[in-house]
Amino acid sequence: MDKYLTVLLIFMVVGMPIAFISPTTGEMREPPIYVLFYGSIGGIIVIMFYGGYKDKKERQKINAKRKRSKK
Repeated sequence: MDKYLTVLLIFMVVGMPIAFISPTTGEMREPPIYVLFYGSIGGIIVIMFYGGYKDKKERQKINAKRKRSKK
C-alpha cells in the first residue's frame, strides 16, 4: 500500500474512537457522532479496496513486462 494511503488509513482508525470519546475531557459523548464513525469505516473499506486494486494493476504490468522480455 502506498505511504499516502497508509497515512489516510491511520487517520480513519484514529477517527473511530473520537466519535465516541471526547478528546478534550476523555468522557464518553452523550450522543456519539455516528457520521464520523461510519464515515471512518467506509473510508477504511475504500482505502483497502483501492490499495488492493492499485497493487493488482502494478503486478499485472510487472508480469506483462516479464513475459515480453522472455520472447
